[in-house]
Amino acid sequence: MSLEKLVSKYIASSEHVLKKMETIEISINIDAEGIGKVVEHVKAYLEDAKHYRNRKKFEVSLASVAYCEGLLDALKLLGAVKFEWPVKMKGRRREK
Repeated sequence: MSLEKLVSKYIASSEHVLKKMETIEISINIDAEGIGKVVEHVKAYLEDAKHYRNRKKFEVSLASVAYCEGLLDALKLLGAVKFEWPVKMKGRRREK
């Protein structure tokens, strides 16, 4: 798979999660404002990924979407949001 296709696949996956994820009231000391700030960073990294993909800078795009996915996974691991990744990709660890 080309780097361009890989980046596009990860961007589409992250966009899907952002549309479908639900925030969850959690017991650890993270308030809705804090979660919202992290989600804003997620969206910014996703926009960066699209920007660099469109300019054919696929390595930078891949790094940006990787940060986006990492933050989404962190929110999920903390129990702050609920979502499922749309595609189970071979060789990638995804929490259920």
